[in-house]
Amino acid sequence: MMDARPAARNTRQKRAIRDVFERAERPLSTDEIFEEAHGTIRSLGIATVYRSIRALLDEGWLAAVEVPGRTPLYERAGKQHHHHFVCTACTRVYELDGCSSEVRGDLPRGFRATGHDVTIYGECAPCRSSGRSPHENG
Repeated sequence: MMDARPAARNTRQKRAIRDVFERAERPLSTDEIFEEAHGTIRSLGIATVYRSIRALLDEGWLAAVEVPGRTPLYERAGKQHHHHFVCTACTRVYELDGCSSEVRGDLPRGFRATGHDVTIYGECAPCRSSGRSPHENG
């Protein structure tokens, strides 16, 4: 049986965006993706970035990272379960390797946990060494 979906287009713009994620060591905002990819393709527009992100999400190549109070960030899909660290000085979000601690709690009788999500807040090493105070723009 043939797949009715059209093949995903791998445009020059989408390749540039994929390259951004290949180099990234942390989840990125749409603006960060645009800035990095725009350095490669000067004619790239923000609307194309949004369309490409949507396509890469649909293809399962990207995953959205939800941080409370923020617009979604994006990272490569297929990673093992892990948590995130939010720097309160520069607002960058970093990946933490694996699940650094077992999350436990007493659930009410009859409840069953099916997962968890942990976000840790603090100051990243670059902000600490530069003396940047929390909530200064990075």
